[in-house]
Amino acid sequence: MREEFQSDLNEVSRLLVTMAEAVREAMRKSTIALLTADLKAAQAVIERDHEVDEIYSQVEAKVADTIARQAPVASDLRMVITALHISADLERMGDLAEHVAKTAQRRHPSPAVPAELRPVFKGMAEVADQMAESIANLLAKPNAELAAKLEHEDDEIDELERQLFKIMLDDDWPYGAETAIDGALLGRFYERYADHAVNVGEQLVYLITGEPVGDQS
Repeated sequence: MREEFQSDLNEVSRLLVTMAEAVREAMRKSTIALLTADLKAAQAVIERDHEVDEIYSQVEAKVADTIARQAPVASDLRMVITALHISADLERMGDLAEHVAKTAQRRHPSPAVPAELRPVFKGMAEVADQMAESIANLLAKPNAELAAKLEHEDDEIDELERQLFKIMLDDDWPYGAETAIDGALLGRFYERYADHAVNVGEQLVYLITGEPVGDQS
């Protein structure tokens, strides 16, 4: 029975790693579409979002089946419940990457953001990519100390978002309200993507230590 349960956990872990890799690739392609008006990249992200949703459904089904068959308790139950929370955050990260891609698609053939904003979005995308890479690695090999560091990377995204608003709210902003609204929404998409990555890190810390992050001493 224990071997069967471990096999179930291994399958859930594999699915989560696959999800993490998929949402990382989605945001990378969305950023390319955003900064270079690459319509094919945007369409590829939009068309493949259902694959992340499908993996999310597989995780839910596997967890429900495991609970029904194995009746896990204590730390074992924590493992399967944590997997549900993590998969939900990863699914949302995929949705946010799709939102970026749809913005790029809507503005095609013009770039969705003006030249003045591209360095900021490039910076946000680089940090988001690092966080997504860390998640995939941590899901394959959990480490509480490294998982907790994701919150510090999120601070970099927050600072870049402040820079974004500083540029758009400047009196010399020449692009009008519509472009500023797009910029604000896009900044929010990257910021929320990073927030969900932090959530995954907190869930991993909880999984490893058994204590919520806010209760760590």
